[in-house]
Amino acid sequence: MELSGKLAIVTGVSKGIGLETVKVLLDAGVVVAGWGRTNPEIDHENYHFFGTDVADWENVQGSFQRTKEKLGKASILINNAGFGYQGLIHEMPVDQWKEMFDVNVHGLFYCTKMVVPDMIEMEEGHIVNIASIAGTNGVETMSGYVGTKHAVRGIGQSIFKELRQHGIKVSTIYPGSTNTNFFDSIEFANANENMMRPEDIAMTILQSLQTHPNYHVVDVEVRPLMPKGRPNKK
Repeated sequence: MELSGKLAIVTGVSKGIGLETVKVLLDAGVVVAGWGRTNPEIDHENYHFFGTDVADWENVQGSFQRTKEKLGKASILINNAGFGYQGLIHEMPVDQWKEMFDVNVHGLFYCTKMVVPDMIEMEEGHIVNIASIAGTNGVETMSGYVGTKHAVRGIGQSIFKELRQHGIKVSTIYPGSTNTNFFDSIEFANANENMMRPEDIAMTILQSLQTHPNYHVVDVEVRPLMPKGRPNKK
């Protein structure tokens, strides 16, 4: 897709992968509607923030209408908003379980549901879902988060087959450990320099968007090359 002048909606823009994605899109000439609970400090004429709770269906509808009225129809949606709680299945509070699914799964559905009709009308669009390698396997004490990312994988695999006939691409990115705030509340890992940089994930997203109209990136799994650092040689 030729990106210059196109409108992208990016969810979860306050930090991490979402924030870095906004930056690379702006550098590529994209007009960005940032959806999130907190507005990052971005001063750019093509950046517009819309306070949004993706877990709230009515709130998403309102943000979409405000975005469309101000900026027009979106050619790109980056479903980035997501988070996880850690806990054993029998100890996980019900409200935490539901909150993860409300944001990570229902939020993705709400946002996608809103943008697709315009993309079908334009016969152009690209939806990028940020999953996780947790969406490809199991992780002890992370069953709720893993479940949401398996759902993201299944949704992406299904809707790309629904939408391809309309000229709409759906790509799912599966990052391994990334140096973001995600690990602030995770006991078995701490964010560190051996993890991937969020700006590199953002570049992967950009490269997927820049492909030829008939070239469809469906799934991309990315991992740190040396997650434990370079081994000491004796």
